[in-house]
Amino acid sequence: MTRILLLLLCGLSLTAPLAHAVLQAEPAPPPAATSAATADQQAADRTSAAAAASVRPTKAADGPDFLEHVVDAILEVFDVRTGENTTTHFVIAIVLLVGAFVLRRVVTLLLFSQLKKIAARTKSTLDDKLFPALEAPVATFIMVVGIFASLRVLKLSETSDLYIGYGSTIAFSLVIFWALLRALSSVLDHVQEQAVGKQLGFAAFMPWIKKTLISIFVVFGVLMVVQSLGYDVKALLAGLGIGGLAVALAAQDTLANVFGSIVVAIDQPFKLGEAIKVGPHEGNVEDIGLRSTKIRTPGKNLVVIPNKTVASEAIINNSRFTRRRVEHVVGLTYDTTPDQLQAIVQEIQGILTAEPEIDKNSVMVFFRDLNTSSLDIWIVYETPNPDFQKHMRVREKMNLAIMRAVAARGLSFAFPTQTLHLERAAPGPEQKS
Repeated sequence: MTRILLLLLCGLSLTAPLAHAVLQAEPAPPPAATSAATADQQAADRTSAAAAASVRPTKAADGPDFLEHVVDAILEVFDVRTGENTTTHFVIAIVLLVGAFVLRRVVTLLLFSQLKKIAARTKSTLDDKLFPALEAPVATFIMVVGIFASLRVLKLSETSDLYIGYGSTIAFSLVIFWALLRALSSVLDHVQEQAVGKQLGFAAFMPWIKKTLISIFVVFGVLMVVQSLGYDVKALLAGLGIGGLAVALAAQDTLANVFGSIVVAIDQPFKLGEAIKVGPHEGNVEDIGLRSTKIRTPGKNLVVIPNKTVASEAIINNSRFTRRRVEHVVGLTYDTTPDQLQAIVQEIQGILTAEPEIDKNSVMVFFRDLNTSSLDIWIVYETPNPDFQKHMRVREKMNLAIMRAVAARGLSFAFPTQTLHLERAAPGPEQKS
C-alpha cells in the first residue's frame, strides 16, 4: 500500500504542476481592432481573462520551507556552491534517497514495533489502534522527504523547480492529512467501542457520526491543499454556493432524512436491538443510518423507514417497560351463591399476593359487574420484571391457579347463554267442552 501511494505522489508531483501551468498561460493578445465588432470582441476577451484570473493561484508554490532549509544545510556542509550539477550533487541526491529508505525501515521495524509492545501493556486500547494507524503515513512521509530533498539538491531548470514545488506541496499535504485522517478514525473507533461496552445511548449512532466527521475533515483538507497552492478558496466557495443551492433544492427529501437522523440521535428514543413501533410498523431495530432506519418485523420482514418519518411519528418503545400490567375479567355462572363468590374473590387475591413475581401493592380483585350472562370478577396486578417471557410465564401460572381454585369450589366459568321461558296460554271459549 505504501509503495502504491509513493508512486501516486510522484505522479502527482509531475501532473499537478502541468495542470497549473495550463491555468497560468495567458491568452494571446487579440489583433488590432479594425471595426466595432472587433472592439466588442476585445472587451469580451478582457472580461473573460479577468474572470479566469480570480481562480488562478495568487503566488507560486515553492514547496515546504523546512525542505529548502534541509537541502541548503546539506550543501553548506559539503561546501557545494556551484550553480551547476556536479558529481557531488548526484551523490548527495542518491545518499538522501537511500538514507530515506533506510530510515523508513528503521522507523517501521524498530520504533513502531517498540511502540506497539508498549501499547500492548497499557490498559487503554486507544494506543493499540493509534500506533498501527500512523505507521504507514509516517513511513510515507519519510520517503516523500527523501524523494523531494534529492530532487531539490539537483540544479534543474526554473520550470522543473516550479513543478517540483507544486508536487511537493501536494504530496506533503496529502501525507499529513492522511495521517490525521487515520488518527481521527482510530479515535472515533475507540469512542464507539467504549460507547458499546458501556451501553451508552449514542453508541448506535456512532457509525454515521464517524462518516459525517470524516467527510467534513476530508472537505476541509481539500480546501487547505487548494489554499496552499495559492488559489483563492473564497472565490471558489462563492462559485459553488449557487450550485450548492440548486443541489439542496433537488435533495430536499435527503436533507430532511439527514436532519431526522440528527433528531433521533439527540432524543435517542431507541437503540439497536430494541423492539419499537413506528406508525403501523412494529419490530426490532436492526440499523440506524443517515437516510433511514431498518426494523425487522415479527414475521421476519425488513421494513425501511425514512428518518424524516421516524422523527415526525409517535414512537412506542416496547423494550423500555418499567413493569408490565395485567388486567382481565373472570366471569362465573349465575348459579354461584354470594358466599361462594365472596370466598373465591378472597382466594384469588391470596393467590396473587403470595406470588413473589407480582407486586403485592398492585393487586386488585373485586366482584365488579352483574353482566347479562356472567358474574364478573375484575383482576389487576403488575409484574416488576419488564422481561416479556418472564411476564408471560407468571401470567400463565396465575391463570392456571385461578382455574384450579374455581374448579376446587365446584364453580363454573360463564359463557354467553340465553334462557327462554315458555308459558302455555289459557284455553279459549271454543276449546271448552
